[in-house]
Amino acid sequence: MQTFHRHILNIDSTVKEALQQLDTLASDAILFLVDQENKLFGSLTDGDLRRGFIKGLDFETHLSKFIQTNPKYIQQGKYDLKEIIELRKRHFSIFPVVNHQLQIINVVNFKQQKSYLPIDTLIMAGGRGERLKPLTDHTPKPLLKIGEKPIVEHNIDRLISYGVDDIWLSVRYLGDQLVEHFGDGSQKGVRIKYVWEEEPLGTAGALGLVDDFVHDHILMMNSDLLTNIDFEDFYMFFQKEEADFAVACIPFQVNVPYAVMDTENKRVTGLKEKPTYTHYSNGGIYLMKKEIIDYFPKEKYFNATDLMELLISQGKKVVAYPLVGYWLDIGKHEDYNKAQQDFHQIKF
Repeated sequence: MQTFHRHILNIDSTVKEALQQLDTLASDAILFLVDQENKLFGSLTDGDLRRGFIKGLDFETHLSKFIQTNPKYIQQGKYDLKEIIELRKRHFSIFPVVNHQLQIINVVNFKQQKSYLPIDTLIMAGGRGERLKPLTDHTPKPLLKIGEKPIVEHNIDRLISYGVDDIWLSVRYLGDQLVEHFGDGSQKGVRIKYVWEEEPLGTAGALGLVDDFVHDHILMMNSDLLTNIDFEDFYMFFQKEEADFAVACIPFQVNVPYAVMDTENKRVTGLKEKPTYTHYSNGGIYLMKKEIIDYFPKEKYFNATDLMELLISQGKKVVAYPLVGYWLDIGKHEDYNKAQQDFHQIKF
């Protein structure tokens, strides 16, 4: 996977070096010039160089004479999705992300990714995977492969395609293998950190161990899911509902093969002929405001369902997001076999 560094060039580079790097970028030909501290200085395209040559500049001229000194950028933790969507509509397809010191930490490229969501993500990857033994005797369940990649890597790559670049993995059982596989995330152009559970903390307990989330909203998900969920749509739903907590839900239908009677005090008040009822189950993908972490007990076993019940009792707004795409919880051998078959037929 190509990283954002290919768009970065030091301001003291030569014009020839800039041309060579632009040439390698092909249709993505834009550079962001930085100083020795990686601080954004300006942007440069083939057109900027061409206009400079027309004005009389040459190959010996310092690059600072060619650049656009006020390039479009966004600041980490200081933007919202509406701003990203507006940039996308205005055809700003490639632009840098900077930290509070204006140092470039990423480059958004809408030719390669779908969005740039202002969220952190915690992936729960510490489970033992008892029901998948013996496959999990020497390999943690998140690293079991679906196609050519581990289950959890499919999820991480999908998150990256939506611009999520601050990711935490909660690990325990054979966690060293996950650390070895992903490292610090730099090979994928993102930042990956690890939360070690000394004891099992449930499906949500590890959230209470993280104190350095960057954004105001946090996505939490199980690592053993195969899904093509639209994370941007999930986030927009969360924002539109002005929710404190959202859970992605999987709709399933129950078909009753008989007429169902509505009764009240043994009196029949109506009939439904062979009705179909739609119910929703927990999909193991959650979105929440960062302040929700204050409700977590520290270093104690705590499930996501416990959290939802607590938030509801506190009057917080908990909403259900119907996931209409593909979703599979890989918990048993038959699930794992189904995932292998579905992967080649479903668009992820």
